Amino acid sequence: MRVAVFGAGYAGLTVARRLERWLPEAVDIVVVDESPSHLVQHELHRVIRYPDLAETLTVPLGEVLTRATVRQARVTGIDPEAGVATLEVSGERESLEYDFAAVCLGAETAFYDLPGVEEHATPLKRLDHAETIRSDAFDSAGGHAVVGGAGLSGIQVAGELAALSDSEGLDLDVTVVEMADRVAPSFGESFARAVRQELDARGIAVETGATVERADEDGIGLADGRTLSADLLVWTGGIRGPDALGGERRPVNADLVVGDGTFVVGDAGAVTDEWGEAVPASAQTAVREARIAAKNIDRLVRERRDDDGERARLATYSFDSP
Repeated sequence: MRVAVFGAGYAGLTVARRLERWLPEAVDIVVVDESPSHLVQHELHRVIRYPDLAETLTVPLGEVLTRATVRQARVTGIDPEAGVATLEVSGERESLEYDFAAVCLGAETAFYDLPGVEEHATPLKRLDHAETIRSDAFDSAGGHAVVGGAGLSGIQVAGELAALSDSEGLDLDVTVVEMADRVAPSFGESFARAVRQELDARGIAVETGATVERADEDGIGLADGRTLSADLLVWTGGIRGPDALGGERRPVNADLVVGDGTFVVGDAGAVTDEWGEAVPASAQTAVREARIAAKNIDRLVRERRDDDGERARLATYSFDSP
């Protein structure tokens, strides 16, 4: 029997480490990721201000996994019904069959085909993105920095840019642009109010109800006809699903299951919890969802092993904090 974990971010490692403890030794656990190391994603924004942190934000997978087989490959497709994943290894295509799996591939930055945005903006998904944003901030001293999107990532980037400007005397004007009517729109109003107060206290300008339509080398154009100058443009304005899921965040209910035994966890899925509420994308929710996925995979493995005719009852996820 084989259990596959696709992705070694927060969710993937949480699932894999629990299954290493819980599953019988006879069960083969395979972890597939493009990188041989885990990236501490929620601290990535700090590299903008503290570049020396970069080397501490990657952890070799071999140091955190004890019995799982690690395969360094890009997951290009997953068929939950067939229990087969398509991998790309050194330019060659391979198939990986599995009995049960957790899809923890995270999300990619969504540019929504807005003219010029992908060309002129830097997202924040990898270490080199953070390093580029820092370098561009120094090159833009005395100018304007615009962050598209006021979700968690956008808020964090804006805060780091403002702090970097203060500490290095860059005299950057930092602005956050958000399409919704408030910052942190995926979270509760009290949380959003606290975030807005902190942004104001740091001298960060906030444009809410502002839809970005385009970008060029001079800045961004908004749907209301205004333009904002941007010597530095960072885009955190949305996420899409991983390529392995066709670029879509797969809708899943509170048990996180698709097909007979594939679980979509974290940002790769559009999760609805047991109360029917949409779950916002964050590292915290990904880890909590991963605990549910691991528990459900363990139950299904035991159901198949025992073969006593009793169906496993799947656990469900409930979102309960920002």
